[in-house]
Amino acid sequence: MRTIDWVDGAIEIIDQTVLPGELKILRLHTVGELVAAIQALAVRGAPALGVAGAFGVALAARVHADDPQALAAAVHRIEHARPTAVNLARGARRAAGVLPRGPQAVLDEAFRVRDEEIAASSAMAARGADLLVELCGARPRLLTHCNTGGLAAVTVGTALGVVHELHQRGRLGGVIASETRPLLQGARLTSWELTQWGIEHRVAVDSAGPFLMARGEVDAVILGADRICANGDVINKIGSYAHALGARRAGLPFVVVAPESTVDLSTPSGDAVPIEDRGAAEITPWAPAANPAFDVTPHDLVTAIVTDRRVIRLDRSETL
Repeated sequence: MRTIDWVDGAIEIIDQTVLPGELKILRLHTVGELVAAIQALAVRGAPALGVAGAFGVALAARVHADDPQALAAAVHRIEHARPTAVNLARGARRAAGVLPRGPQAVLDEAFRVRDEEIAASSAMAARGADLLVELCGARPRLLTHCNTGGLAAVTVGTALGVVHELHQRGRLGGVIASETRPLLQGARLTSWELTQWGIEHRVAVDSAGPFLMARGEVDAVILGADRICANGDVINKIGSYAHALGARRAGLPFVVVAPESTVDLSTPSGDAVPIEDRGAAEITPWAPAANPAFDVTPHDLVTAIVTDRRVIRLDRSETL
């Protein structure tokens, strides 16, 4: 099953807000419905958002075929539905680039974006599995953060795709899924996907990660990215930076797995990235709250970045 796809003239997504209790498919017929789904995190994850952006423009091209002003406004809404992940805007702009050729050309381009992300997942899984065995030995025990499986990337996934590949090879020593507060993408979504794959795992509160590393229960941290800056800084779900600090203190590899579509050479460093704050409602109704959805892991804490095309060893001073 695909996280997001185009079916009979509408966008279909798995509603990630109701997992693991219910597997619900939403059909999105308007740009407004898509933007609401993106902002509510019904569809999320950098690669999946890139596909959502492209399919959204394909939808807008059909709905507003005779109204250029409304079409331009719709594309703008899609691009800016969430500010931090670079894939959303890139997918939308790529599809928008063929708007002069008509709605079918836009849809065909969106299908290409989808298919490229599916192919990228397979390539990242193989490269990442090879690297983890090289870094950690035959059966690495991994800690993950947020959700980086098929739910985040149409099929298979980024970092969790590597976990799946190691499992398929009989080379997985264990998995700890960091729960990922406040919306529990690890406890709800990663745990659900691992269960679907038949992979034994444990869920740990976010703050336990560094201690479990120090206690020798983890061989490497592996996670995804919403944006990778030109200097190698990694923007990912809040809590990633703390895991990177824990990994450095414990002397463990910290490996980032993300497609080339997430690499943003136009952004020099993490300091230049707008970090979405989702407000107090997700945390507490009775007090003000700081609720950044993402954090910045400085490049000097990253061992390697694995994409669908290459492995960049930042610990060896390789550059993007």
